[in-house]
Amino acid sequence: MDFQTRGVSIPLFFTFFAVLAITGTALQENSRGKHSGNSNSTTQINSNSVLVALLDSHYTELSELVEKALLLQTLEEAVSKHNITIFAPKNEALERDLDPEFKRFLLEPGNLKSLQNLLLFHMIPARFESKHWPVEVNNPSHHTSLCNDANNEKISVIGKNGEKFVGMAKIIKTDDIIRPDGIIHGIERVLIPKSVQMDFNTRRSLRSISAVLPEGAPEVDPRTHRLKKTAKPVQAGAPPVLPIFDAMAPGPSLAPAPAPGPGGPHHHFDGESQVKDFIQTLLHYGGYNEMADILVNLTSLASEMGRLVSEGYVLTVLAPNDEAMAKLTTDQLSEPGAPEQIMYYHLIPEYQTEESMYNSVRRFGKVKYDTLRLPHKVLAEEADGSVKFGQGEGSAYLFDPDIYTDGRISVQGIDGVLIPPEENKLVPKSIPVAKVVSKPRRGKLLEMACTMLGAFGQDCQ
Repeated sequence: MDFQTRGVSIPLFFTFFAVLAITGTALQENSRGKHSGNSNSTTQINSNSVLVALLDSHYTELSELVEKALLLQTLEEAVSKHNITIFAPKNEALERDLDPEFKRFLLEPGNLKSLQNLLLFHMIPARFESKHWPVEVNNPSHHTSLCNDANNEKISVIGKNGEKFVGMAKIIKTDDIIRPDGIIHGIERVLIPKSVQMDFNTRRSLRSISAVLPEGAPEVDPRTHRLKKTAKPVQAGAPPVLPIFDAMAPGPSLAPAPAPGPGGPHHHFDGESQVKDFIQTLLHYGGYNEMADILVNLTSLASEMGRLVSEGYVLTVLAPNDEAMAKLTTDQLSEPGAPEQIMYYHLIPEYQTEESMYNSVRRFGKVKYDTLRLPHKVLAEEADGSVKFGQGEGSAYLFDPDIYTDGRISVQGIDGVLIPPEENKLVPKSIPVAKVVSKPRRGKLLEMACTMLGAFGQDCQ
């Protein structure tokens, strides 16, 4: 009985110990697998790593861009596998030397991939120290960067005349930062891969970002029941279809909307810059500060003139000098809209130079020019070998010819402020009514009776 118990217990013990051994081995392998999986998912970076040195270095612009591009984890994985060499541009190259428009393109949230490709193009997955630099010009070494989207574009490392180059960038500090897992060289400019340059050019191109031009619905002629033919497009440089007075209308209730400038965005007249140029010319010329101040500060004529020139119109400005503007009284400028009305009378919707106006008055004697102050016109005539504008006390002579002429705006200096003649208001004259005095009627019947009796007596004789 005791033997049987011992005989049965021995196999049970062997089986129990075998199960424990197998279970322990499986648990140990499982724990190793989990540990290795965790080590792969979160790579531990040493404090002596080249990435830590880059973030703490004087290459602050590059380190900030690496953080903005979210490349720290990618670079940590790269460093855990192999050494890397970083060609770090100096801060001035990224801050001032880089094209502002290109830098704005890189920092846009939608262009994060382009920024990552640009930064990874400055790094190669190998340790490349200064002693490995090629000396011969005809034997450069080519290296693949960490940028996977570079379309097999490689970085060329070359030595020339005792200087070291990476692509088109000159090395300014070789072996600047040395660490066990990498090395950093300082370069003079930014390396731009062709793929990033192509993305920038595509985004900057108007064709890639321009919206579809709106087109109106086809119109049917009610008489013929056929589609109306569209008007021919206005050629570049052609005068506008609408007159300038319609273009100046403040709203559609007074006039139709002005047509856009000839050619739209192409061959576009930049009226604002042209108006700024002629105002700057007035200031530099001297003696016309008051005129410039009225156009810019007291009124909105400068922006209105810029809009007209952008739409293809031309203007001639008769600019009074400071002495003439000083003669204006407070009453003339205090009324609402008085400065605008005075300036409108000095704007001619034609392009006239001193020579063209003088030739006109010599040929025709007196010439009336339309002004932007309707319905008044300014009279020009020849006087003392020059052009005289206006009549009487409100006249002015052209004495500073062609201060500014650019084909769209002509500025002529005059020595007086032109005031339009007052409209003659027709006052109805009161005609005196003649009073009829009634004559006295006494004795009228007696006179008639005597006349009749006299006539009757003559008939009886």
